[in-house]
This record gives sequence, structure tokens and C-alpha cells, in this order.
Amino acid sequence: MTTAGEQTIWRELGCGAIAGIVVDFGLFPLDTLKTRLQSAQGFTAAGGFRHLYRGIGSLAIGSAPGSAIFFVTYRQAQKWGGNGVLTDIYSACLGELCACTIRVPTELVKQRMQASAGKASLPSTIRQIIHSDGLRGLYRGFGSTVAREIPFAFIQYPLWEALKRCRTKEGHRLSPLEGAACGSVAGLFTAAITTPLDVVKTQIMLNKDSTPPTVRHTMQKIYAARGVAGLFAGVIPRTFWISLGGFVFFGAYETAKYAMSWRIDF
Repeated sequence: MTTAGEQTIWRELGCGAIAGIVVDFGLFPLDTLKTRLQSAQGFTAAGGFRHLYRGIGSLAIGSAPGSAIFFVTYRQAQKWGGNGVLTDIYSACLGELCACTIRVPTELVKQRMQASAGKASLPSTIRQIIHSDGLRGLYRGFGSTVAREIPFAFIQYPLWEALKRCRTKEGHRLSPLEGAACGSVAGLFTAAITTPLDVVKTQIMLNKDSTPPTVRHTMQKIYAARGVAGLFAGVIPRTFWISLGGFVFFGAYETAKYAMSWRIDF
């Protein structure tokens, strides 16, 4: 027999995993286009419109556990901190930090495959990374990923929670569709303003120099080469992808949460 707390953790694990799988697999081609637009080698050289599902094998490994870890951490941190915007911010940032331990290797391998114009298999890409930089090479871009995810989480999740509170302040029970719409609006706004951080993260992950460039150096290099337009490369597919993804992700999460709201005994 499990306790209520254990049931909550298992429920959050399940809901987070379902949400991650649904959005990541459903919108993968848009993610590939965004990665190629942000690549330093250029969209066409990175693969253009060809093989839009290249790299999905890496996603299949990390999507569910990454999302599950985030939501378990996020909800548990909210319980510790109580209600309020500051708690939402802290919980989201902590959740993203924990999720990055799974997300970074997955994202690195996925983006290397997405931006490879030739044939790139999952095993060969992993071997190439480890051969060049050892196991630590799988965490290339960890700092830049955290530098992107923390501001993103800082804005998106508190905004999502605030929008939901506006709908439930008069005793109205939030439907999965309304939760999805709140997630879409939060994602649309957040994606647009954090695009430069995403461009920097992508270029650091795709860089194969023995010493990874810093976030500051990469941002300066992008700006020197292409100006503000370079820092916002891929902003349209990224904004569309995350807005649509927010609808799908939070919709799947709320639907799974609603469906799993009954007591589970083991």
C-alpha cells in the first residue's frame, strides 16, 4: 500500500513523462528546422528540409525521464515553499536544473544528428562525442543550457500558474483544454524573448572544438557576424513550436493528471 505522498510522486512522474513524449515526438520536425536555422554552418548545409526526424532516437531515450524529473521536482518544491509567485519561480528553476542532468546529453546528441548533412546514427554520434571529449563531452553545453532554461522557467511557469489562477479564482475547475491554452500563451511570450539564449546554446552544442566556447564569447561572435538577426535566428519556428508545444505539453499533462486523479494502490 502506498502513501498519499508516494501516489502523488508516481502520478507526477507519469504525467510528466506522458507530456514530454507527446510534445517532443509530435513536434520534432519543427525542432529540427529550428536547430538547422540556428546552426553556424547555415540551414542548407545543416540538412535543410531533408531528414526531419534525424535524431529522434536520442529524444526517445531522454524525453520521458527528463520531463518526469522536472515535474516531480517542480511539484515537490511547490509543496515545500507554499503558494505564491516566488515559490513558482524557485520550483521551476530547481526543476529545470535537475532535468538538465538528463536533458543535456539527450539534446547534445539530438542536435548533432539534426545538423548533420550526412548519415549520422545514434551509436556513431555518441561514440564520436566520447572519442573527442570523453564522457564529460556528453555534457558539453550544460552551462549554456542552464543559462537558457533558468530564465525560460523563471518566466514561463509562473506565468502559466498565474493564468490558471485567474481562471480558478472564482471556484471554477480548470479543464485540460484551459490548462493547455494557458501553457500556450506562456510559451509564446517566453520563447520569443529567450531565443538569443537558445541560439547560443545550439551553437555551443554543435561546436566541435576541443575547448567549448563560453556563452559570452559565442553571443559576441554571433552578433559580430549577423547582428541582432543572428541572435534571433529561428525565432519564428521556435516561437510557433513552443507555443504549440506548450498547448500540447500542458494539455497532455493536465489530461493525464485528470485521468490519474483517482487513488492508485500497489
